[in-house]
Amino acid sequence: MSAPSETDGNGEAPGDARRLLHSYGRRRGRRLKPNQKNLVTGALPRFAVSAPEKGERLDVPGLFGFVPRALWFEVGFGGGEHLAHQAANNPDVALIGAEPFLNGVVSALQHIESRGLANVRLYQGDARDLLPSLADGALEKLFVLHPDPWPKLRHHKRRLIQQPFLDEAARLLGPGGELRLATDDEPYLVWMLERVPRHPAFEWTARTADDWRLYPPDAIETRYAAKARREGRKATILRFRRR
Repeated sequence: MSAPSETDGNGEAPGDARRLLHSYGRRRGRRLKPNQKNLVTGALPRFAVSAPEKGERLDVPGLFGFVPRALWFEVGFGGGEHLAHQAANNPDVALIGAEPFLNGVVSALQHIESRGLANVRLYQGDARDLLPSLADGALEKLFVLHPDPWPKLRHHKRRLIQQPFLDEAARLLGPGGELRLATDDEPYLVWMLERVPRHPAFEWTARTADDWRLYPPDAIETRYAAKARREGRKATILRFRRR
């Protein structure tokens, strides 16, 4: 996921469910190069998703121009390499990625354009603004890879993996659907394992240590995982099945 801002600025109480769903992504980073600006003006309109009005449902076939076998969603896709990898290897699946960070959106567009991917759509914004527009059971897979661990104790309330988000994930995933999490932060890993298996909607699929020590066959090492490896941290992927 993208790097976070230090304040939410919305004045909501710490226990507010909407704020707990917040991905806290910042919007801009480095100044865009001319070719990147061209992607924003030329390519982004072809792949952009707009959040429907409150109470309306997202028209998935209309958005993609075909009826997909399944719909997958990535919350905070970072540089977009994982999103593009999954799209290239699953052309019958529609994928939506949400990312507030404009530079990450531009990076994803570069992957999409260079690989000629037609089954990806991008939402530049907070995933919580788009997820409610999806119908119950609309998703087959939901990816949350390397969310910000918010290591300071006073910021733990900002961590995405909490009850409100898990409730929403349970609503969105159909029976047998997969919630896939990844982190290279050991305290956050413990946090995830203390919460997700305890949720009545999710079953941890791991049966042996290799199930979390090794990458699944369809996974790739993202830029965040590679950075962690270079710095001596190991990324762990957790897979949960919707009961």
